[in-house]
Amino acid sequence: MRSVKDVKQETLTGTAAFQLGTLGAITAELFAERLAVHGLKPKHAGLLALLDSGAAASQQDIARTMRVTPSLVVGLADHLEELGAVTRERDPADRRRQILGLTDRGRELLARCTETASAIDEELTAGLDDAFRTNLRRTLAVLAARAGLPG
Repeated sequence: MRSVKDVKQETLTGTAAFQLGTLGAITAELFAERLAVHGLKPKHAGLLALLDSGAAASQQDIARTMRVTPSLVVGLADHLEELGAVTRERDPADRRRQILGLTDRGRELLARCTETASAIDEELTAGLDDAFRTNLRRTLAVLAARAGLPG
């Protein structure tokens, strides 16, 4: 195994973009495999987390925040509604808008998604000391916030 000191930043593989992209793809695949047991995909988990955060509720706002098409949000919401995880209501201020709400079942599924992600975190950061883990999480939180992701 190479040490961090051995990686030259001038190489493609030494860039944060390449490393984050590659690790993100590996992590996303692992997360997807483990969520499939619950009949969920990572975007379902993202939608549940977004509803829980209160950052967005209308399908249009959710699509903008998740950076996906509104039709994808409709499909995700359809599946989550079938699972009893979300409710849909017409916005009383604008009858054209659908407002999604998180149910108790949705909170249970979100808790399972969180447990799954936490287990993957432990695997990914095994061998790192607590200070390094803390710094990694802080750095990722800053990058996520700069990208406009809800925290």
